[in-house]
Amino acid sequence: MEATTEILFDKLVYSCAFEKYRGLEQFIPEHFIGFQIAGETHAFHSQGNTVISENNVLLVRRNQLIRTVKYPSKEGKYQFLSIILDQDTLQQYALENKIVVEARYADDQKLFFEPDDFLKKYFVSLIPYIDKTKEATPRLADLKIREAIELLLQWNPDFKNLLFDFNAPYKIDLEEFMRQNYMFNVPVTSFAKLTGRSLSAFKRDFTRIFNTTPKQWLRDKRLEEAYYLIKHKKEKAAEIYLDLGFENLSHFYYSFKQKFGVTSSEV
Repeated sequence: MEATTEILFDKLVYSCAFEKYRGLEQFIPEHFIGFQIAGETHAFHSQGNTVISENNVLLVRRNQLIRTVKYPSKEGKYQFLSIILDQDTLQQYALENKIVVEARYADDQKLFFEPDDFLKKYFVSLIPYIDKTKEATPRLADLKIREAIELLLQWNPDFKNLLFDFNAPYKIDLEEFMRQNYMFNVPVTSFAKLTGRSLSAFKRDFTRIFNTTPKQWLRDKRLEEAYYLIKHKKEKAAEIYLDLGFENLSHFYYSFKQKFGVTSSEV
């Protein structure tokens, strides 16, 4: 059975699966908090790998690239519930509560945070919406989202510098970023936004640094990594092509042979 995702009410998203499921690469444009109801989520991101186990609550920062694999529990079910904290909602909340950001949130902080029991109990209170035993009015939905913001700030007051920072991302080191994130199969527009550039500025800077186009560099970089893994780590093409940003195995085989003159099995 395929994984399903359902929007229970505005900004409350429920995901369910009954077998191991590999999610697509995702560009996360908004902050969100999530609760692992059942099973595990294995997340790969620029800072490494994170396992979100059952009954854990987490906060994910916006403007991130994430790839996930979802594992059902021993009982055979995967369930994850998330609340999207979009910029419009946060801006309105900051205005009403006269919140002023004092400093940028430290960039070296973890992508995932594990808040306290108050937030866990908050998510438990949302279970009736999953079971369809309760229906949320727009007003109630708005109150539940504001409650989540309040609980986050109660757990860590410094989160205000993260949640209410509405500035555009700073222009960051493009070369370092691309070498850390080349394996994510997302549009070039996402790479541009994450490095704090317009699409035209991104392409211009990219060509200056790498002396080639983003599309060509990404293809070559992924293939070079594949060659190394297959030849020196004895990996199988079928097991690594998705992790390296290729959409399908046949395209990977074709590109590999075109670049290196041999098939992956002949390396």
